[in-house]
Amino acid sequence: MRDFLSAKGYIEVQTPILANLAGGAVARAFDTEAVEFPERHIQLRTAPELWLKRLVLGGLEKVFEIGQCFRNEGLDKTHNPEFTTCEFYCAYTGLKEMIEYSELLFTELIDRTKERFAEQLKSLPPCTIDSTSPFRRLDFIPEIESAMNLEFPDLQSPDAEAEVIKMFQARDIPLPSSSRLPRLLDRLAAQYLEPQCQSPTWIIHHPECLSPLSKSFISPTNQRIAARAELFIGGKEIVNTYEEENSPFEQRRKFEMQAQYRDDENRMDIDESYLEALEWGLPPTSGWGCGIDRLVMLLAGTDRINDVLTFGNLRNVVSLGKSGRDSVRSSS
Repeated sequence: MRDFLSAKGYIEVQTPILANLAGGAVARAFDTEAVEFPERHIQLRTAPELWLKRLVLGGLEKVFEIGQCFRNEGLDKTHNPEFTTCEFYCAYTGLKEMIEYSELLFTELIDRTKERFAEQLKSLPPCTIDSTSPFRRLDFIPEIESAMNLEFPDLQSPDAEAEVIKMFQARDIPLPSSSRLPRLLDRLAAQYLEPQCQSPTWIIHHPECLSPLSKSFISPTNQRIAARAELFIGGKEIVNTYEEENSPFEQRRKFEMQAQYRDDENRMDIDESYLEALEWGLPPTSGWGCGIDRLVMLLAGTDRINDVLTFGNLRNVVSLGKSGRDSVRSSS
């Protein structure tokens, strides 16, 4: 992946992990403190996105980072609070080009993996992912409406949340723990779209409330939808890409919209410093993100994130630390 991006002229950078505000993702951040700034709130980043876009604002038209992110959320077979991502941003590029880049990259990755398994890793099950492009596409709202045989309300309306809950009730679908509109829509996607994505498949044009950092437009059915696409393989999200919102006025509106849906996991505040940076003028830009741990799981043919982490997930790491302290106490 690094070679692919470098060959296309992208510059690799490192951006801060600690900052006063963790932005760039709808996720709960880890809070900490610094002895140098005892009065200030410090968080570990949940994504490098806003830092990388600042670099595009500063004149780096092609930039990427492979690094660690932290989200203070659940732990299961495919999620770990500490994980590795690759994100890249390209000025003067649209969603169409990002999808084409992705399909080229993944076709190459999958084909190389198949060759490596056939030549050097013969004891492992072969990689059977179909890398034929173009990949299938599912349009978020029409596909769910067709599967449920129900129509969404105007998702910008004040009663949209209540109306979507009625859709859940009409089809006897359990509500998520947080019944805010973005969580409801995520649950419907998990129920009706993601199971269709065993071979490489794009889910495109998400509702605007699911993509507060993305450009959006009005669909033919008068819903506000994002210029966004997610690549799923084996029923799991591998890539998220979208055209970046570059209007400081629209971005403020979307930050304010996101604040309306705050819950235990979405605690993202309005990032005034990023809005100020946008006022300098972000060129038309598209961004791309991929979870490296999940990508390695996919290519290695395992469904457990523990299998691709050197010391396992956070539960394993914490247990190792505890066993070490216990052995020290017993020896003393």
